Amino acid sequence: MAVEVVMPKLGMAMKEGTVSLWSKAVGDPVEKGEAIASINSEKIEMDIESPAEGTILNIAVQEGQGVPPGTVICHIGNPNEEITIDDYVAEQTQSKIVEQEKPKTKESPILSMGDRLMITPVARKMAQAANLDIEKIQGTGPGGRITKEDVQKVIEKRDSVSVITEERIVPPQPSLESRQQIPITGMRKIIAKRMKESLQSSAQLTLTMKVDVTDLVILQKQAAETLQKQESTKLTITDFVAKAVVLSLKEHPKMNSAYIEDNIILNEHIHLGLAVALENGLVVPVIRNAENCTLRQLSNKGKELARCARDGQLPIEDMQGSTFTISNLGAYGVEHFTPILNTPETGILGIGSAYDTPLYIGEELERRTILPLSLTFDHRVLDGAPAAAFLQTLKRYLEEPITVIL
Repeated sequence: MAVEVVMPKLGMAMKEGTVSLWSKAVGDPVEKGEAIASINSEKIEMDIESPAEGTILNIAVQEGQGVPPGTVICHIGNPNEEITIDDYVAEQTQSKIVEQEKPKTKESPILSMGDRLMITPVARKMAQAANLDIEKIQGTGPGGRITKEDVQKVIEKRDSVSVITEERIVPPQPSLESRQQIPITGMRKIIAKRMKESLQSSAQLTLTMKVDVTDLVILQKQAAETLQKQESTKLTITDFVAKAVVLSLKEHPKMNSAYIEDNIILNEHIHLGLAVALENGLVVPVIRNAENCTLRQLSNKGKELARCARDGQLPIEDMQGSTFTISNLGAYGVEHFTPILNTPETGILGIGSAYDTPLYIGEELERRTILPLSLTFDHRVLDGAPAAAFLQTLKRYLEEPITVIL
């Protein structure tokens, strides 16, 4: 008997998963535990392994298609095995939904079974996405059922007519021979949606400041050498900045707040988000109750979360609930930039690339190390002066680094 492979539920908040890549095709043999497809949801990407040994009998969900958790995406069984699934049950369920959404027409080119419109779930979804009237599509499947091929033909015909019409009206445009269309799916789709929502739902302003971290660099190197001998790890400048941010947030609690439904919510605890760049986007792992962590604990937790994120092993729960976020582009040579708020948070700190420059210390010209910082904040919660005061406090901690470890 064929084995169903379903879209897994990757977290409590997951509503839809997308098949990003099929590693196997229909008819391919698979071993139990072998990767057969890659899926993504929210900000998680992972491989689906075959639950049994056998042959891929069918693929029910195509690449780029999103479906709810629990949806069957393929079947695995013996070669030439027939899949005993009552397709008409699913079709009848879909047809009832269609009947409720659209009034019946007296004349229709669609063959039907009784009063029920025959259309496959995939075809219906394609038609809805293309804003097509499914009652005007001629079905070529069994019993007049509308298939995805039928919908695709209508879309192609409509697009070709649209192109011809546009060519008659619009003056000739330069040829775009190398143009490539890439569908927005999975992680990229979620990031695009959230970034747009962030800019549309808040009043964002960015302040920049330069911090003299010469003494911090010296202390960091000494601490890193000592700690590496004990734990085979080392403290980084980012670790010190993270600890200084936590200390500064305790002095400026409004920067650790959230704007929700015309209310400013002051968070009791500091849940520190650390942006981590991945090959296909970024995620923000969260260090919870960061106010209770020592510098070493912040360092260890941050590194472990980042490793899990890059390995695709970070649960959705560890990417939710941050109250303030840090984003570091220093490794790319960027100095100041404009980080976008991880709403409903009030602030996000951008760390730039440290550089050496001549600087007068009293009457003496010295070589000093400067760290550029960029703070984006929600102007609905804070005005410029208190936001600048937060940066001044952060600057004080970083320029007097001994206070960070005491």
